[in-house]
Amino acid sequence: MEFITPVLKWLHVIAGVLWIGLLYFFNWINGHVVATMDASTKQKVVPELMPRTLYFFRWGAAWTWFTGLFLMIFIFWMGMNDSMFSNSEFEVNKFKHMAYIVPFLMVFIYDAFYRSPLGNNPMVSTGISFVGIVGVLAFLIFVAKMSEYRAYNIHIGAMFGSMMAFNVWYRIWPAQQKIITAIKNGEAPNPADAGMAGLRSKHNTYMSVPLIWTMINEHTVGVSHYLDGYGVLLVMIVLGWHLVWQLYKKSGTIKGF
Repeated sequence: MEFITPVLKWLHVIAGVLWIGLLYFFNWINGHVVATMDASTKQKVVPELMPRTLYFFRWGAAWTWFTGLFLMIFIFWMGMNDSMFSNSEFEVNKFKHMAYIVPFLMVFIYDAFYRSPLGNNPMVSTGISFVGIVGVLAFLIFVAKMSEYRAYNIHIGAMFGSMMAFNVWYRIWPAQQKIITAIKNGEAPNPADAGMAGLRSKHNTYMSVPLIWTMINEHTVGVSHYLDGYGVLLVMIVLGWHLVWQLYKKSGTIKGF
């Protein structure tokens, strides 16, 4: 395990850099460049550029998720296990195992929510999403008694990462296949496909910055005594979202020669 864990972390970081780097390319660079192209240029460029880029994008997401899952199993579920929780050895914690799976189940609640009418209003949906994050964190800490800072951080990170990987494989990639095919055939893409791909890609961009905080949480233990640890995590989520919002604004002002 002393050899396997560092190798998995290494692969996890490499895959994450590949995936998140391309995510930022799509959202802050590629979209603005494609908007300057006429129909004939798009017909030549998009079918050549996007399939190649999306190949590394989706497999980067897959490798990031799987290596992250293995690290969670080895380090937290097998390694730390009972030490993650504040219960005494004589107390039965019936919510302990639910704490392991709730972050992954939230993927399907997230997807259903953003396919409902409530998901169409950005301000309302963002507020509800943050309340949902607070709710999951509260369940982990106050119901399942997950007291270890690194543990509840990484489980929130696993929730974000699972939502993002789900978006890549089941929402963005299928929509992009249809969009690329339409452009290649000289047809206008279905607005529903473009809307789906764009929205979920934007969601991934906003989740990525808090996700990176949770990925490095082994190095942020020193801040865990501020705001009882979970307060720091919530603050970093909000700061991360604000940072992404500012970068979206900045990306629209960068011009080519």
